[in-house]
Amino acid sequence: MKKAKLVVRVLLGVVLIIFGMNKFLQFMPLPPMSLAATDLMTALVDSGYIMVIVAIVEVVTGILILLNKYLALALVILFPILLNAFLFHLFLDLPGIGGASFAILMNVFLIFVNKKKYSELLKA
Repeated sequence: MKKAKLVVRVLLGVVLIIFGMNKFLQFMPLPPMSLAATDLMTALVDSGYIMVIVAIVEVVTGILILLNKYLALALVILFPILLNAFLFHLFLDLPGIGGASFAILMNVFLIFVNKKKYSELLKA
């Protein structure tokens, strides 16, 4: 399990850094999306701040996950962003759901294998 945890942690960290930096540098083109997905993505980008915040969170949490520092906190902060990406693809761009599904599964796996760190948060 330790090897799987390490592989998933490194893979998730690298993916987050790459996709977070892409939001700043645009070195990977966006794949074609449905009209509704394009409209929403355009509105988010045009807002001028939402995608910047998402990019910053992705890069910072990616670095923390790679360095194995504040891992439990980084995974909790990251979860709503990955859930939103998954739901975006589920409802607006189903062909692109694979990457979002993979990322959220990696996040959930890492939360599960680190569940002891969350025990105090889950007490009534």
